[in-house]
Amino acid sequence: MRNVWIIALSALVIAGCKKNDPTPTKKKTQITKKSTSRPASSRPAKTNTRAKKGPPSVVAPQGWIDQRVAKAKARLHKTNAGKLIWQAIEAHGGLKHWFQKGALAFHFAYKPLKGRARESLQTIELWSVKAHHVLTANKDVTFGWDGKQAWLHPKDAKTKLRIRFWSLTPFYFVGVPFVFADPGIILKQLGPITFEGKTYDQVKVTYKPGTGDAPDDFYVVYIEKKTKRVGGVRYIVSYPGFFPKGKHSPEKFMAYDGQQDIDGIKFPKTFRTFKWNKKKPGKLVTRSYMTKVSFRPTLQPSFFVPPKQAKLLKALK
Repeated sequence: MRNVWIIALSALVIAGCKKNDPTPTKKKTQITKKSTSRPASSRPAKTNTRAKKGPPSVVAPQGWIDQRVAKAKARLHKTNAGKLIWQAIEAHGGLKHWFQKGALAFHFAYKPLKGRARESLQTIELWSVKAHHVLTANKDVTFGWDGKQAWLHPKDAKTKLRIRFWSLTPFYFVGVPFVFADPGIILKQLGPITFEGKTYDQVKVTYKPGTGDAPDDFYVVYIEKKTKRVGGVRYIVSYPGFFPKGKHSPEKFMAYDGQQDIDGIKFPKTFRTFKWNKKKPGKLVTRSYMTKVSFRPTLQPSFFVPPKQAKLLKALK
């Protein structure tokens, strides 16, 4: 993915693309280029300005938040496609409210109908898009993304996950539509589409060259006409750790189901991933679940620093 976020998206896509985990690395060479959320562009210029009083926290300075939101609003309001994304962001709780939460924690279970499941309890710092995961199958194993590189602890831990790829991929999907307010994103409005009895506006999301690890990724966001809520996302994965240049995964469609309101921010509860048959969803291939959701504004920044004995992972794979 572009910033750090973009990286995230690619991960889910790949996982849904094949029966077996491609074992690549949507972290989605350096991830800071992309994420989706495309993380690099989401972080304040200086990290030592966060708190002038009391202990530091993962919440960015209010001045940075105000400026970041104002720039995003101005940029998105230049086009009809951007206005739709902004309306969706407002319908899900608002960009300022999002950044004021500091860090998002949730358990994500990605369960292909055929193949190996991937599950972890993950915490993401929202302004810098740093990540910390605890592996569900073995809570002694942690991994993440520190803003520059992926890491794994203990260094000899055995896991089939592509650490760099998986560190932000789930977040990029659960963070829609907020992650599409990042710089480096190109938006285009497509025609309306109907899915399961509801009509949606479509906005295609692409990336400027050099945005994150996989600038050739694209997404098509489904925004319900009546509520402006996100109902799903179509996407491909072009992550270089998985595919040679110019290649990508088959297109997929992920439907967003249910609703959970966490401190004023709205998330789906579950996700269904389908193969895409040119004009409509095809075979269901994966079900995913977002549980144990909370915000952690009092978390210390040191939480996202790799343990001293962690293995640092610099390669895309």
